[in-house]
Amino acid sequence: MAIIAGLRDKRIILGVCGSIAAYKALDLASKLTQAGALVDVVMTDAAQRFVSPLSFQAVSGRPVYSDMWRAEASGGLPSHIAHVGLAEGADLLLIAPATANTIAKLAHGMADDMLSVTALAARCPLLIAPAMDGGMAEHPATQANFAILRGRGAQVIEPERGRLASGLHGRGRLPETATLLGHIRRALGQGGELTGRKLLITAGGTREALDPARYISNRSTGKQGYAIAQAAIDAGADVVFISAADLPPLVGAVRVDVDSAQAMLEAVLAHIAGCSALIMAAAVADYRPRSVAEQKIKKSDKAMNLPLERTPDILLAVKAQRVESGYPTVVVGFAAESENLLENARGKLQAKGLDLLAANDITAEDAGFAVDTNRVVLLDSDGGTQEIELASKDVIGAAIIKRVGRLLD
Repeated sequence: MAIIAGLRDKRIILGVCGSIAAYKALDLASKLTQAGALVDVVMTDAAQRFVSPLSFQAVSGRPVYSDMWRAEASGGLPSHIAHVGLAEGADLLLIAPATANTIAKLAHGMADDMLSVTALAARCPLLIAPAMDGGMAEHPATQANFAILRGRGAQVIEPERGRLASGLHGRGRLPETATLLGHIRRALGQGGELTGRKLLITAGGTREALDPARYISNRSTGKQGYAIAQAAIDAGADVVFISAADLPPLVGAVRVDVDSAQAMLEAVLAHIAGCSALIMAAAVADYRPRSVAEQKIKKSDKAMNLPLERTPDILLAVKAQRVESGYPTVVVGFAAESENLLENARGKLQAKGLDLLAANDITAEDAGFAVDTNRVVLLDSDGGTQEIELASKDVIGAAIIKRVGRLLD
């Protein structure tokens, strides 16, 4: 896992409670550390019956805290004030898995172990990921404790529904690591440079139906648009993500799934009001079949003639609406070119009335479609250019969001 800008050098306290789901916390601590975070693990006595402190120390490279009274279990800090040392300077306190017992303690201000006293001393955001069996999560007492904690500003990640350790099926499963990472990034992004800004971001290649079984599309996977949307969430933005690709859930975004260019146009225009920025990273089809067959077209020995017509131009429609309403404040486009990269990109920038355009060469094997890396040239309306050398699409996305932030400022 690569370094993630939004997690680099962030001090995260990971509280682990006594649940079979503690093994997932081990993977989470590992992924956070690989992403560049500084992870301090605090374990309850019950948690140590499921996973050993040594395992967390091995994946985080840092001491594990478990006992207020034993110096060897306080990570080298004075045992009676270790919780204060942990709490000072922490960017986030995440408790995952959080048991019903610990949630009750937090709700009622009880402090009788290292985790609960650290939670009382901490002034950073509190993120709670419950995991429990049977009907415990939906019990009125647990729900009341959730309400108390939310009322104090804590963020509770809803447990997922599925098979539980007891063999029962219900709500109580700890989400997978990718989902937990999404919630962590959203929590850390609150108060970022784009807080209060609404960003509309599109991704993926549209699909233009030919018949009930077939469509015309392109090679776009939507990965770059997804990375841009995640970078916007990391910066605190309110994100509307319009996707024409099969992409993982994006925690912190309002997601709108579309298929065709027409559907994407309608979605963009429906959500554009009040937008600070539109980033059109989607690869929208330029043409579509003039007519769509109601039944699957059967193969024959004869050649097939397929009349095409132009699809609606989304950026031109946005340009016209922008003149009337003033929104979005900033518009960013993409140009995927196979020749004359800068010449073609500059023409698109001017024709579509863009503030910024990201141009990339789709003939490169290590960048562009269907890979995890990219290299782009950013062109602005004042004639400036910025080359971003080969990097992960996450890095490219963060760079684009940074430029958008500067334009908005």
